[in-house]
Formats: sequence, structure tokens, C-alpha cells
Amino acid sequence: MEVGATPIGMQTPVSTNRAVMDLPLSDRRSFHCYSDTEVSDAGRPCKKPKVEYAALMPPTLEFDNNNNIPNAFAPSMCKQFWKAGDYEPPLVVNKNQSISHLGGMDHLRVHPRFLHSNATSHKWALGAFAELLDNSLDEVRTGATYVNVDVLDNEIDTRNKMLLVEDNGGGMTPDTMRNCMSLGYSVKSKVTNTIGQYGNGFKTSTMRLGADVLVFTRCPGQDGSSATQSIGMLSYTFLMETGKEDIVVPMIDFEKRGGKWEVMVKSSNADWERNKATIVRWSPYSSEERLLQQFDFLKDQGTRIIIYNLWEDEEGQLELDFDTNKDDIQIRGVNRDPKKIEMAKHYPNSRSFLTYRHSLRSYAAILYLRIPNGFRIILRGKDVNHHNIVDDMMLTEKVTYKPTQTTADGATRNVKNQMSTEVTLGFVKDAKNHIDVQGFNVYHKNRLIKPFWRVWNAAGSDGRGVIGVLEADFVEPAHDKQEFERTSVLSRLENRLIVMQKKYWSSNCQEIGYAKRCKTASVTKCKPLVKDNSVEEHEASKPVESAHNEEEANTRTVRKTRCNLSTPFKELNASTTNLHSEATSANGNENGDGSYTIAILRKENIELRQRLESSESVTINNLLLDLRSERDKNVLLENEVIKAQKTIEKLDQEQINLIDIFSEERTRRCETEEVLRKKWKEAMNTVEELRKHIEMLEKQSH
Repeated sequence: MEVGATPIGMQTPVSTNRAVMDLPLSDRRSFHCYSDTEVSDAGRPCKKPKVEYAALMPPTLEFDNNNNIPNAFAPSMCKQFWKAGDYEPPLVVNKNQSISHLGGMDHLRVHPRFLHSNATSHKWALGAFAELLDNSLDEVRTGATYVNVDVLDNEIDTRNKMLLVEDNGGGMTPDTMRNCMSLGYSVKSKVTNTIGQYGNGFKTSTMRLGADVLVFTRCPGQDGSSATQSIGMLSYTFLMETGKEDIVVPMIDFEKRGGKWEVMVKSSNADWERNKATIVRWSPYSSEERLLQQFDFLKDQGTRIIIYNLWEDEEGQLELDFDTNKDDIQIRGVNRDPKKIEMAKHYPNSRSFLTYRHSLRSYAAILYLRIPNGFRIILRGKDVNHHNIVDDMMLTEKVTYKPTQTTADGATRNVKNQMSTEVTLGFVKDAKNHIDVQGFNVYHKNRLIKPFWRVWNAAGSDGRGVIGVLEADFVEPAHDKQEFERTSVLSRLENRLIVMQKKYWSSNCQEIGYAKRCKTASVTKCKPLVKDNSVEEHEASKPVESAHNEEEANTRTVRKTRCNLSTPFKELNASTTNLHSEATSANGNENGDGSYTIAILRKENIELRQRLESSESVTINNLLLDLRSERDKNVLLENEVIKAQKTIEKLDQEQINLIDIFSEERTRRCETEEVLRKKWKEAMNTVEELRKHIEMLEKQSH
């Protein structure tokens, strides 16, 4: 049947609302098609639904009972990611359509809208990049030495850009390629030292960044098999604009035979050609030749991912910013804070905290706790320098944390075979500037899940400047790998991190300019600075000898304010009163021997005067020391001001010199331009004369 100008073929869930040719069961399984009746090796039904593939006639049209082809049109797709899920059904449908059955059981159909709703798990665009970087890093075990993220021009739509994510890992076989395009299929969860787990990252990440993705992969022959290469297309634009109600994934494969790449047919040559035509029609390349040339970038093995039709924001600009920094990929919107960008210029040790939310280069630098030897992350032609957040810390401490969980009988036991982690925490090196930087960077299997997790939200400035790093393999990450599953193990970890931060802050905050925090359990370490009045009255009622001894002890303390000078006078009056009462009691009455009393009073008066003079001299000496210290500080400040003025004068002189140089250059350039202008005029005159001479010669020849 001739269907139209655009032949289309692909692999899709079987459904009779399309013109469908069912494949034999053996072929269907070779496409990794799983139905409800298939069982696993253990004899149990598969729990994860897979997209069942079949060869399709052109899916742009719906058929009626007489196989007539009506005109069907689908609306254009919205280019804003958060509105692209408003998927309209096709305008023409078969009212008598029915879902195909196998063994009397219905097939699970996956609507194209699911691609969009599945991608909304990535609220943060840079988190989608992280998923693709994870896939490339997992390929280190197959020989990958780099992952390259770059920006390419779209050949068809020259106004828009495309994203490239490429690595030289082991590539994918045709069957593995189909598993990659399936939903929920993952073998990495059984492989140690790999980050992938849910089999959903490729679909969510690519659909979050753009509407369409092309995958080119080349796999070397293994165990005597031939080398293969494949192309697969997951296109939301194609599904939307052709009015699909099932997810359709066109793929083509090649096999190397005798040094040449030959077509690798899964069902029939006609199906292979239709798949190829569909990919060429909806790809960003102008021809089949340009499409196949993408394999030239892959040597013996590797995978090349092209994401195109990138999403736009509400203002019609690309969500990703490629122009602000030619060596970086940044994002626009609320994640971009101009104040933090400006602060990052002044506080380099806090750059990761201030820029990771909008800069892919900054985020990729801290994305992994350890980078395998020889592995490179290349962003727009320049290597991303791996950064360990511990290098931004000072006054570091290490605390070992062993997770526990409560059993049914109330006892506690360690989680996952005595697993523990070492928490490194300290002040960021810019903490003395009292900037609000804090939080724990929690990694899982070497991958950063929660950057700068703020666990302690104190009312005041408590906790500022404290950052930490830990690798928590005992908690499970969420499917978008930007959060952890909210479990009791995570809650206990969070509470323990709060205790760690509070303890570290209260013990070390004075090192960065904050007042030392007092421990509530020990009152003796926090004595009041002002003496209680009841204590003074008690001391005033003591005998002269006791008051004299305590006065000698008090003179050892340093008094730094003038108001404290009143204390000796109070003690002088109190001591005089006590002395008078003591002398009266010794003589029996006030009319006794007056000369004896006068002698004692004079003696004590002399001693008290000496004590008063001694106290004043100590206070004056302390004030003189403070004055001398302030004078020294003033001298230092004056020297710094003089030095700064000299520097400013030097810079001013350099600026004047540069202005003079620019003026000379401008004058020289003007002179050169004038000379060239004259020569140009002379040349034009010469040309004009020659032209007239030629015309004269032509007239003479005639």
C-alpha cells in the first residue's frame, strides 16, 4: 500500500488501531518484547512492563473499516517543557478499534504523554545531565576513557542548537539498544561499582533536556560475534505531530561482515527501510548520508547521543544558556542568582556552593567523590577539573557514623553488615567573612545525591560556614538521584548530622570571629561580668584583715574601665566603719582612751591610702597599655593607607601610560588610514584612467 510522501516504520506496542503486521514469536522476542504471558527464568511473571515492538505501517494515519485513509492532522507541539505534556488526541480515530490480544490477555499500552510525565521527575535540568554522565562513567569497566558534552549546530533548523553526549565505552548491541529504549530495564543494579539502578535514567534525562534524541552506538564483536552498530530514535515531536497513541521507537542495525558494514535485518527488508526513512525524516540531518556520517566519530566502540529540539522557557529563549560562558552550559531562571555569581568572584573557596545550581561545569566538578584514573569529563572542548569539597575546608574533623535501626523488640542493630561512613566536616575557608554557606554533601556510590544539604536551620547565625562530606551507601536514592528515599535510616542520619554540626559549631565558632558559645551544662564556665551587690555587702561586713587579703587578690585582676575605680572607695568606707566598731568594743565604751583609737585609725588610714594609690596605679598602667596598643594599631593602619595610596598612584600612572599608548596607537592608526585612503584614491584614479584608455582603444579599433 502506498501511504504518502513519508514512509514510516518502527517498533511499537502491538495494537489493531494501526495497520499492524504481527511478527512471529521468535522475532518478537529477539526485539526484547515482553507480553503478560511471558515468564522469567524463575517461572514467575515479569513485574516490569516492557514496550512490545512490532513492525508498523505508516502511523500518521488512521484507517476506517474499509481501509480508507482519511485526512488526520495533529496540532504542533509546545516548545516549553512544562507545557509539552498537554497532548491532544488524533483528530481521526477508528471507532471500532480494539486492542490486540495474545492468549486472551490485553497488552499494556504506553501513551507518548508518559515520556513527558516521566521526565518531569527532573525538576532541575542539570540533574538530567548527571544521569547521562553516570551512564558514561559506568562504561569505565568496558574501556571508556572520556565523556564529551558539547553543543552542536542543527543542520535543518540553524537557529537552534543540539546537545552532544559521547563516550568511547563498550557501546550497545542491537538487543541492548532495545533494552535501553525500554522502560525499567536495568542490569546495572546487579553489577557492583555502577551508579545506574532503575533503568529509567536515559529516558527521563534526554526527554527533560529536549523533545527528541538520536542514539548512535557501535559495539565490537564479543565471543566470536561480529561487530554491530545501531541507530535509535526516541522522538516526542514525531509521536506528537503524527498523533500517536503508542510509543514508537524506530531503530536500524548494521553488522560488520568482511570489513564492510551490512544491513542487519530483524524482520524484513521493507521494515528496515521504513525504519531508516522515518529516522532520516525526523532527524536533524539533511540526508541519509549525513546521518550515517555520525558513525565516523566513533572508532572501534562507543555511543553518541544527540539531543535536539531543546526546550524553551516562557520568553521563547532556550532553557539552557550557551552564550554567557563559551566553556560552560548554564541554565536560566530561578536557579540563576546574580548575587551568588558576583559573590563567587570574591569568595573562590565557596564557588562550588554559589554556582553549582546554574553551572554544569561547576556541578560536574563535584558530582563524583572519586574519578577513575585516566577518565576525563570534557565540556565544550575543555576538561572539567575534578574538585574535592574537602579542599575548601579548614579546621577539619572526622567523625565515624554507624547507622542503626530499631528491631521489633526495641533493640538496635547496625544496618547492612556493619556498614559505616566517615563524615568530614569543617569550616569553609571563606567562613571568616561570615557568609551563609553551610550544608552536607552526601554521596551514594561515589555519586553526589544531595549537594550542600542544610540540616540545621538555626534562627540566628549559628551553623554558618560549616560544611561536610560523607558517602552514605546505606540509604537508597530516589529515582531521579537528586534526593534520598524518606526512610527511618535517613531520618536518623539527618538527626545525627544536626548533632555533629551543633557540636562542631559550639566548639569552634570563636575561630572565625563569632563569640564563644557557653555550654548549658556547665555554669561555672560562664561567670557574670558584673559583681553582685549582695556579694559586695557581704565582703564589706568582713573583718579588716579579711578585706585586706581579698583586696590583694583583687588587685591581680585587670580592670579596663574607669567606672571600676569606685569600688576601692566603697571598700574604704566599709573598712573604716568596721575598724571604728572594733576599736569601740576593745575599749568597752566610746568614752575610753581616745589616743589609742586615733592611732589605730591613722595607721589604717595610711594602709588604705596606699592600697587606693596602688589600685589607681594599676588601672592607669592598664589604660596606658591600651592607649599604646591603639597607637600601634593606628600606626599600622596609617602605613597600610600610605601603601594603598602608593598602589593607587602606581595604578593611576599605569592607566595614564596606557591611555598615552592608546592615544599614540589611535594617532598612528589615523595616519595609516589617511595614507591608505590616499593610495586608494590614487589607485581608483589609475583604474579610471586605464578604463578610459581601454574605451578609447576599443573605439579606435572599431
